[in-house]
Amino acid sequence: MLGSVGFSFPIYSPGFFPRIRCHPMTLKTTDASGAPANDPGLIFIAILGALMAFTSLSTDIYLPAMPVMATDLHGNVELTITGFLVGFAIAQLIWGPISDHFGRKIPLFIGMVLFVIGSAGCALSCNIHQIVFWRAFQAVGACTAPMLARAMVRDLFPRTRAAQMLSTLVLIMAIAPIVGPLLGGQIIRVGSWRAIFWLLAVIGTLMFISLWWLPETLPAERRQHASLSVAFRNYFRLLGNWTFMRYTLGVTLFYVAAYAFIAGSPFVYINYYGIAPQHYGWLFALNIVGVMGMSAVNRRMVQKHSLDTLLRYAFLFAAAAVLVLAIGVKMEIGGIWLIIVSIFGFFSMNGIIAATSTAAAMDGMPEIAGSASALIGSLQYGSGIVSSLLLAWFSDGTPWTMAWIIALAVVLGAIVTLCGRPAEQKT
Repeated sequence: MLGSVGFSFPIYSPGFFPRIRCHPMTLKTTDASGAPANDPGLIFIAILGALMAFTSLSTDIYLPAMPVMATDLHGNVELTITGFLVGFAIAQLIWGPISDHFGRKIPLFIGMVLFVIGSAGCALSCNIHQIVFWRAFQAVGACTAPMLARAMVRDLFPRTRAAQMLSTLVLIMAIAPIVGPLLGGQIIRVGSWRAIFWLLAVIGTLMFISLWWLPETLPAERRQHASLSVAFRNYFRLLGNWTFMRYTLGVTLFYVAAYAFIAGSPFVYINYYGIAPQHYGWLFALNIVGVMGMSAVNRRMVQKHSLDTLLRYAFLFAAAAVLVLAIGVKMEIGGIWLIIVSIFGFFSMNGIIAATSTAAAMDGMPEIAGSASALIGSLQYGSGIVSSLLLAWFSDGTPWTMAWIIALAVVLGAIVTLCGRPAEQKT
């Protein structure tokens, strides 16, 4: 039985990646000579990248189907995003201390099972109330994936190296927002939106299987041995730490804007501008290409510049882009091309902001990395609740609501990020 014995296998590219020697409950990275190393192997990176992509895949793949779902289910289908984000935000706060107490892999296995069940429930839903419930259930499992991927990176790497690794994972996870809407649009052409959720159930099953190849990164001696009730109090410690919260609030506000685009763009592009659902995915994918490009740039930049410097310029650029968006939409100039170009500039900065903010926030919390990652994820993805509700309340049938929400959130995020003393840089 695999779980009953230790095992060792190479996961590397000769001359570049080290050998990872794995035991079911521990992870040790060594180079060819047996000296400590900080580079994991390709399989480890690929699985963590896929886990980071779970949130995007769970939402982006059915974006082209939202107008059809609204007709079939006779309700405000934007609430499916709200329901998912509610479940996602709350469940992370529970999984975080559990992962600090029991390790990273057990919550991941349970999470994948819940995700598969939730995906099947969505596919079988007959009305808007049922699918919102199952989307929330689906999120309870899905949230373990990116949260624990971030915690695993912090388990293994210091501040600057963690930012590099997170940028690498963003490059991998960016495949999901590109492929998801394109795949969803093609499924809608030949079948029902329900097939999209059955596909998610299959993907969840494959991810469950892949977890057997993922080493445990939190050994028993580094786990929190206090009771879970004590572990949950760590959230108060995190909330009271301004250095942690400054970075966390900055990326949270950025994601308020990102989710305003994710939830609002199907109706802006498809309903307002008349873009065909199967072509919507290409416009969405364009932004992810920008994210991938800036993530690649960020991998190199973190070696030459501090995380605070990179964050400052990324937020300033994003703020300039969204102000152009809001002014252009309000004055009704530029049409769809102004939206495409300004959103590309704003969205591309996610390649820097997400990785550097997360690495800087978690840098001072190694002993409670699971709880820190959970709080970051809870606020970051829970921010989409604000976006979807604002869109539902203030929508006027034009791109203006989406534009002013994006602009307001990014400008506030820039203010929070720029108004603070940089944390001490550690390598």
